[in-house]
Amino acid sequence: MLPSQPKENELLKTILEPLLEDFQYWFKNSRSLLETEQLTFLSEREKAELLDRIKKTQQEVRATQMLFKATDGKAGVDPRTLIPWHHLVVQSWEVSKRWREEKKSDRGNLGY
Repeated sequence: MLPSQPKENELLKTILEPLLEDFQYWFKNSRSLLETEQLTFLSEREKAELLDRIKKTQQEVRATQMLFKATDGKAGVDPRTLIPWHHLVVQSWEVSKRWREEKKSDRGNLGY
């Protein structure tokens, strides 16, 4: 006897729901970094533009989460929608990594 295949909405809940939560987590962290820290490797314009993109994407993800919950997990997301979100997360990771490296370098220069 073959194991039963998960139903489509079960699959969506298993994969999409945590993915959307992950997007929110990383955008929240990136937003906090951009709003609270000095990032000498970004111009004020670059920083503002990245922050604006993150805020807009957070709203998109939040709307998707609300639709997903309102339909009891029956509404999916076109993968083409997820690609720019993923690229923005990767860009945010790169900014965070560079900021950590800069902080580490600063501590090293202070004799820590």
